[in-house]
Amino acid sequence: MTRILVLQLAEMDPPARLAEWLADAGADLHIAHPYREPLDGLDGFDAVVCLGGGMGANDVIEHPWLADVRQLLASSVTKGVPVLAICLGAQLLAVALGGQVEVGAAGPEVGPGLIAKRDVGWTDPLFADLPLMPDVVQFHHDAVVRLPVGADLLASSTRYPNQAFRVGRTGYGLQFHIETTTDTVLAWAESDTEGAEHARPGDLTRERLDELHADVEEVWRPFTERFVRLVRGELAPVEPARPQLPMI
Repeated sequence: MTRILVLQLAEMDPPARLAEWLADAGADLHIAHPYREPLDGLDGFDAVVCLGGGMGANDVIEHPWLADVRQLLASSVTKGVPVLAICLGAQLLAVALGGQVEVGAAGPEVGPGLIAKRDVGWTDPLFADLPLMPDVVQFHHDAVVRLPVGADLLASSTRYPNQAFRVGRTGYGLQFHIETTTDTVLAWAESDTEGAEHARPGDLTRERLDELHADVEEVWRPFTERFVRLVRGELAPVEPARPQLPMI
């Protein structure tokens, strides 16, 4: 059985459909709540999934446990333990490895969105089979403004370019959400009315969100299955780039 440590960083940010997809793909999930209990480390786990939350990746004074999450994510990448980090999780992954996260200069990104695969994505074991412009759920104020050194950009959007990236061979960060349900997004909109005001008219209705989540599942459930296959060793990770000799 493939054992995956799921880091839930806030009560309002559960794994939701992602837990179902991972379990259906054969993974055994252990959900940890680092804001309530100390993290025990990576022993016994084959992969890590890190979810979102309303705090910022740099808010370690107000939320000191975030430092432990960042350390665990960095250790995972160093040890070659596959990581799937979503929204705040992706921002924590970036900061943990030397990237930079700031409040988004273009304002909150909220509601249905499209991202575009970059060239590197076409050769990535998880991204290669995605369509050119897959549907995603957006709900964030902060953004990754600088990727860690050596990270590969896998997908972009116009407002915030660093939408998906890979660090190391098997560390993946997604700025957007794939795990949500309609009820989750509606609860966020009710809790964060300032952010919700940045959604396009009609984008946060139940009907529109139901339609969006159907489209998201069609694309991102198979992506999640590929992640589990990658963890099991059934999919080969990317090979590190070979250093190039200088041309004389």
